[in-house]
Amino acid sequence: MKTGAREGWRRARLETVLDLSLALSGPRQEGEIVEELVQRAVGLLDARAGLAVSLLPSLEPATVVAVGWPLPPGGAARLAASPALEPARAGEVVRVVGAVLDLAFAEVLVAPCLWREELMGLVAVADREARQGLARFDDEDVTFLRSLALLAAPAIASGRALEEVERRRLLLEEENRALRLGTGEDAGLVGQAPAFHRVVELARRVAPTDVTVLVRGESGTGKERLARLLHTLSPRHAGPFVPLNCAAVPETLLEAELFGIERGVATGVSARPGRFELANGGTLFLDEIGDLSPALQAKLLRVLQEREIERVGGRQRITVDVRLVTATNRDLEAMLAAGEFRQDLYYRLRVVELTLPPLRERVEDIPLLARHFVNLHGRRMGRRLSLARDGLELLLRHDFPGNVRELENVLEAAAALAAGDRVEAEDLRLAMGARRDPGAAVAGTLEEAVRAHVRRTLERHGGNRVAAARALGIDRTTLYRMLLRWNATEDAQRNIGRRGKGQQRSRRGYEP
Repeated sequence: MKTGAREGWRRARLETVLDLSLALSGPRQEGEIVEELVQRAVGLLDARAGLAVSLLPSLEPATVVAVGWPLPPGGAARLAASPALEPARAGEVVRVVGAVLDLAFAEVLVAPCLWREELMGLVAVADREARQGLARFDDEDVTFLRSLALLAAPAIASGRALEEVERRRLLLEEENRALRLGTGEDAGLVGQAPAFHRVVELARRVAPTDVTVLVRGESGTGKERLARLLHTLSPRHAGPFVPLNCAAVPETLLEAELFGIERGVATGVSARPGRFELANGGTLFLDEIGDLSPALQAKLLRVLQEREIERVGGRQRITVDVRLVTATNRDLEAMLAAGEFRQDLYYRLRVVELTLPPLRERVEDIPLLARHFVNLHGRRMGRRLSLARDGLELLLRHDFPGNVRELENVLEAAAALAAGDRVEAEDLRLAMGARRDPGAAVAGTLEEAVRAHVRRTLERHGGNRVAAARALGIDRTTLYRMLLRWNATEDAQRNIGRRGKGQQRSRRGYEP
């Protein structure tokens, strides 16, 4: 290389080092730092390929960015743990033949990112390109790569600290929400019915393991409460519990909510972690998992298989350590048959299945739950309340289609309405409203009561007869016969009514 060209080349490298130091002096996300590090290294060293990996204290990869570097699943972890890179982990720049690392490169240069004697990551370049083919990396290349790595190390540490502060802020918001809702018994995990007791006992047995759990049950039966119990009794109890209702987030935003998003994906969008990152080291609870689109089902399956995520708009892989608990009130088997839910994901999620019974199947728990919620909300209001006998009788006559959630909401409203130190039946009627009077549910003949109950169950399941039959505890064909009989009876009554009106009109027509 001519002297003038070499001086220009050195000046460019010095300017790059200065630019990088200025760029990394402000707050940056860890992923942005790792990506800029590898891009600068590849560009200024004329390398054919490059790789930058930020490492956790356990030397497991946290963020990985590759440029032209073949990287199969788990490849970054194997590279970081390679015996050939032991000097790099000790703080030296390593130059090796690619075959030593099972790579199809002639030469690989690896530099450590050290900060206060802690290894924050590794940056590697391979095969320096020249006009005549390949050239060896020289001593100046080694010095330059070491400088880039040492500049990046404190920036990675600062970026990691910044993300941890943001993560803790979001988790504190979630913990505050959980405290307002209540946990454990305060959240409504109360009952002695055999079906309910069996589910809770199974949850206690499976909680210490790390298996994926699918919680099933109607809306309001306490699926999130059971997921919190699984987390509380697990070895991850010191980590975060992060819930997300997939049905409550628009599909266009759900991917970013799950996996996070990088800055600049859209105007005004700043980088933020997703629920998987927030739940790292703890438990992620995904409610209404049946509402995931096919595209998100595929991405969730990939995360479960590889334990890595990619933020929306990002290119680096982020390792996550999360126990997944999911829940649904939908018929996943029917969705499988209709091709609406992936079979491979279904079996990944349903390692252990827990099904919470609806409140109408544990009527014996209504007195326990009612007194529990009256005491709970009375304490929150600074009052000592009890439940009157006529109030309990009124509750026992209601089928509670909204399950435990509806019972708690009714009792919270009744506690606020109570004039004295007891919640009376009249307080409950006011809390339920005229249309929710339980007396209406038992009015008329037994046939009418059965018909009303079956139709309310159908409404709760969106007209899905298979799901309604399962909830009613009857065969599907039995439900079909009942509906056909009732429809025929109602059609006959309407025809009689029309004929009667027609006869009345005919008689009036012949009147003088």
